[in-house]
Amino acid sequence: MDEEEKSLNFIEHIVEDDLKGGYKREDLRFRFPPEPNGYLHIGHASSICLNFGLGLRYNAPVNLRFDDTNPAKEESEYVEAIKKDVSWLGYEWDTERYASDYFQQLYDWAVELIKQGKAYVDSQSSEEMAEQKGTPTEPGKESPFRNRSIEENIALFEGMKNGDFEEGKHVLRAKIDMTSSNMLMRDPIMYRVLHKPHHRTDTDWCIYPMYDWTHGESDYIEQVSHSLCTLEFLPHRELYNWFLDQLVDSSKLRPKQREFARRNLSHTVVSKRKLLQLVENGVVDSWDDPRMPTISGLRRRGYTPESIRSFADTIGIAKRENVVDVSLLEFHVREHLNKIAPRVMVVLNPLKVVITNYEEGKEEWLEAENNPGDESAGSRQVPFSRELYIEQEDFREEANRKFFRLKLGGEVRLKNGYIIKAESCTKDADGNVVEVQCTYDPKSKSGSGTEESLRKVKGTLHWVSISHALKAEVRLYDRLFTDENPDGHKDKDFMDFVNPDSLQKITGYLEPSLKDATVGDKFQFQRLGYFNVDTDSTAENLVFNRTVTLRDTWAKLEQKN
Repeated sequence: MDEEEKSLNFIEHIVEDDLKGGYKREDLRFRFPPEPNGYLHIGHASSICLNFGLGLRYNAPVNLRFDDTNPAKEESEYVEAIKKDVSWLGYEWDTERYASDYFQQLYDWAVELIKQGKAYVDSQSSEEMAEQKGTPTEPGKESPFRNRSIEENIALFEGMKNGDFEEGKHVLRAKIDMTSSNMLMRDPIMYRVLHKPHHRTDTDWCIYPMYDWTHGESDYIEQVSHSLCTLEFLPHRELYNWFLDQLVDSSKLRPKQREFARRNLSHTVVSKRKLLQLVENGVVDSWDDPRMPTISGLRRRGYTPESIRSFADTIGIAKRENVVDVSLLEFHVREHLNKIAPRVMVVLNPLKVVITNYEEGKEEWLEAENNPGDESAGSRQVPFSRELYIEQEDFREEANRKFFRLKLGGEVRLKNGYIIKAESCTKDADGNVVEVQCTYDPKSKSGSGTEESLRKVKGTLHWVSISHALKAEVRLYDRLFTDENPDGHKDKDFMDFVNPDSLQKITGYLEPSLKDATVGDKFQFQRLGYFNVDTDSTAENLVFNRTVTLRDTWAKLEQKN
């Protein structure tokens, strides 16, 4: 086995084995089949990357197919959001398909199954059907309607299609085996009556196919070679194959369903129902709230498609489910933003500094590198003046030897600027320091080449010139849940673990180079973290989101605890 073959995941091994066993490369076709009943989340990213990654690896087409068989929950808004997310992640689909494209074909095939005695209309209530279905250890009982005549079944099924019956009156069931050890094989429902308009077919249909009936048949119509699902669909594979057995033309390719494990993310939930609950209860503002694990939320927060693809590649494809720590996702976005994000100076918790020996009214413009790790990023000019802001936590009146920031009698270097020394401070009535008076060494300017400019001091602080500073709203986002597994407690609801401090809105003071920043622009606020311009931002009122801190602050907190 060569090195490349060893590095394949088990799904790729399946494809390789199929190519050795009779499949041709031109037979390969994959698909990503989301239901448009919500926004895609980080869990979908693995499936997207898997299917489209296989398409790229084998130069094979990948369909984007919307599983739109439930008009009660599906909307065109979700369709457009899903398309935007897949494109943003960097993938192109071969054809855009919808399960609703096949409603007539699926109906016609269902009629054929009725004619073959393999499907029937059941008129029991849902409660009656559940009761007679049995348990995993006890066989089910046949419906009293299971042996209706073919003619009666066809007439009833046509009446269901035409809207002659109210919801719940009848369903169409496959006639398989009520004693099967697989509960899904005990005469599963194929169609139900729903008098609700569909986002594409409007009121053309009054019956809608169930997922299991639609899934394999859609794959067959599209000639998908490998239908890749998450592990909860493993018990469905037997039914997937049974439906195909009734219809497959031996001259056409037969799709294969194969399963891979979900990768759950710590400190979050990915159930669409629960994500919708967060939106409807006002815990978050919208599906694309930057605290949400949706792809649109991650995009708005400042994540990059490269970081999400890298994350998906790192966690890989496996046969067993496990929980991936969200810090790994944060690591990948830090790693990418560190390469591409320009460095800027912003103060979020300002303390005034007055340089008493700097001439009043004087200003100068200092040169600052945009990204020290990328020479092509160039440099910018930053204004310097007598009065500056530094961070409150960067000053103490008294401090031990391990405090390398500003303290009375101590020196620090101002980033790209001069060395300053704290001489005194002014306090308010409550004893809080509101101003620090400093002196500066005029010969210590960074990059000037003087002996004083090469003098080493242990601390370097970021700062902004007060007279030049821009004000902006800065949104400090943190994890939405305080618990690693908010969904895993029998005695508590996941909402009990909502982090009350997941969002803090403050005023930041920015260097003036950020005046022209536009939505989506990404920056490293030096010493503070990575930030991007939010969609709420305007030229008059800039809004920045914190994407991620410079380091994993949660890991430190957990170590303390």
